[in-house]
Amino acid sequence: MIVVMKQDASTDEVDGVIRYIRQAGLRPQLAQGAERNVVAILGSPDPEMKDTMELLPGVLEVIRISRPYKLASREFQPNDTVITVGEARIGGGGPPVIMAGPCAVESEKQVVETAIAVKAAGAKVLRGGAFKPRTSPYSFRGLGEEELKFLAKGREETGLPVITEIMSEQDIDVVYRYADILQIGARNMQNFMLLDQMGKVDKPVMLKRGFSGIIEDWLLAAEYILAQGNLQVMLCERGIRTFETYTRNTLDISAIPAIKRLSHLPIISDPSHGTGKWYLVPPMVMASVAAGADGVMVEVHPSPDTARSDGAQSLTFENFSLVMEQVKAISGVVAGLARPIGANP
Repeated sequence: MIVVMKQDASTDEVDGVIRYIRQAGLRPQLAQGAERNVVAILGSPDPEMKDTMELLPGVLEVIRISRPYKLASREFQPNDTVITVGEARIGGGGPPVIMAGPCAVESEKQVVETAIAVKAAGAKVLRGGAFKPRTSPYSFRGLGEEELKFLAKGREETGLPVITEIMSEQDIDVVYRYADILQIGARNMQNFMLLDQMGKVDKPVMLKRGFSGIIEDWLLAAEYILAQGNLQVMLCERGIRTFETYTRNTLDISAIPAIKRLSHLPIISDPSHGTGKWYLVPPMVMASVAAGADGVMVEVHPSPDTARSDGAQSLTFENFSLVMEQVKAISGVVAGLARPIGANP
């Protein structure tokens, strides 16, 4: 259930609604928009509250939300969430933000060289893994804080904000010190204790879709973060597990417009993990941009053949530059189109 305030509702009237919700033993969540303020009621409100609350001063209407995810839904917030980090403006229909860098951080030299190269090509965010979740315990699993320092050096040299993954609750404090965007990986999509804690930080969070996560599960996972007060959440489609074995995963391009219709949260595509093959990454980048992605995450390495993690899906600097030219061309065409069929009104 959400309470839509009148356009001219005063601060005292909004506070009155929030106070009423708390007195009913429920939790309010205020969303302040350019045209209206909305208060979400978290919990299980009595259906009779609707009629009572519509009589409160400043209330325009009370709407029952049919979807199980409340704060992530378009019903709660019709306008796109926009997250600003450094020069990157993620969401809201602007040019797609490209996040690029190595799957795993290996050395300061590798990170700085990559950061300089991807920025020159047009990337707005530097990605890199310091804590690596691996299927095999014998695979390279990252160097931890030492690698975070290398990422910070890459930011210092280029000005690019950094995104990196958090593996557990114990890592939050150390990663928070170095990163600008905190990533929750596919394996942790339903790590509810971690999601709760990420909802208490004051930095943007990117939530990747789990291997077998349906869209509703994914949005409900985001709801955990939003419900704890962190409204700077973006989603990442990185491929799901199907019966296909040629590609690493099956990149669900249709999830991009589906999320756009169901939710106000920005949606990022990760074709590197979605395909597992470097030569499939460029066409899937273009497909993601054409489908309306707010951003794309691409793995880039100075020498993919010698990479300690995911070299087969990483682009060289030269190939990444070519992809960025394609992104500019496709995004320019998309920007010139009228509102796509099926887009949210």
